[in-house]
Amino acid sequence: MKTMRAARMHGYKQPLQLDEVPVPDPGPDELLIKVEACGMCRSDYQLVDGYFEHGFPMGFPFIPGHEVAGRIAGFGADVPQSAGLSEGDMVVVESSWGDGICRQCHEGNEQLCTGDGRWIGFGSTQGGFAEYTTAPYRHVVRVDADRKAEILAPLTDAGLTPYRGMKKLRDAGKLGAGRTVAVTGIGGLGSYGVQYAKLLGGGATVVAFGRSDDKLASAAEHGADHTINTRGKTADQVKAELQQLTGRDGIDAHLDCAASPESIALAAALMAAEGALVTVGMMGDRVELPLFPFIAKERTYSGSFWGNHNDLVEVLALEGAGKLHHIVTPVKFEEINEKLDALGRGDVIGRQVLVWN
Repeated sequence: MKTMRAARMHGYKQPLQLDEVPVPDPGPDELLIKVEACGMCRSDYQLVDGYFEHGFPMGFPFIPGHEVAGRIAGFGADVPQSAGLSEGDMVVVESSWGDGICRQCHEGNEQLCTGDGRWIGFGSTQGGFAEYTTAPYRHVVRVDADRKAEILAPLTDAGLTPYRGMKKLRDAGKLGAGRTVAVTGIGGLGSYGVQYAKLLGGGATVVAFGRSDDKLASAAEHGADHTINTRGKTADQVKAELQQLTGRDGIDAHLDCAASPESIALAAALMAAEGALVTVGMMGDRVELPLFPFIAKERTYSGSFWGNHNDLVEVLALEGAGKLHHIVTPVKFEEINEKLDALGRGDVIGRQVLVWN
């Protein structure tokens, strides 16, 4: 029996155990994937910490990890030749797998599946903190063989999620010349969010909000026209600084990649008339907004969850065209618990990626 290394949860609020386990067998419509890289997301830390205990109930032991890139190492019996896949192909794995039946799936938004949807690395579906994993053949995207797995893997969430959120702001008509777009939370998602604000913004002024000068310096390097460190500042102080930097004290479009109670409250206080706030982060567990200003100034709030197949293909195309800059820190298997703790503390700039030699 062939075995592999895997970092597994044996309970909540416990370090991952570094185990030797059997290599999984692919199901009839699945591929066996030799994982070359798996991004480490703050939601992985939250999963271990019990944040998703009720939303994604699971049995133990369990392998987290939902940002997966690797090479095809085997095929289930029912994978058709028409899929055009071959052993050794480099693929990225779509993180969300809809049932293909519900209305959201038929609309192409399988990440919003209201039926029997699954997410790799959550619930009942073992993830990519292992040398091998499995995935349905229709939920992988084949890419050129020479593309780097450690760059590709984070694009399935860190690169994808803020892209969909920024597209929502663009499609709502909130971007463009003479407008201000803000990105809060310059971590794994926000480092891409500021790039999308510049790429999709149509000439809008891009402002990055954060609580770390190092992260804000990275944001300035990768697309932000201005940065504001919000640590210890009131909304009025931030508004005054925004006025000084941009000539305006309001935000027309705001992508919140943190979504803590504090960041949402600040975003609400800074919203211009007809402004829009989209949150993609999940550091808090509820949203509280002032009702009258939202009505009287026709402001809007919405969540944005992950991204669909077409969103991912677009992100991969942007990366392939050299339009994206990446901040990736390789992580060894033996370091995984140490690096998860760093995520929990907010000490990470860009994305940490578990890399298999």
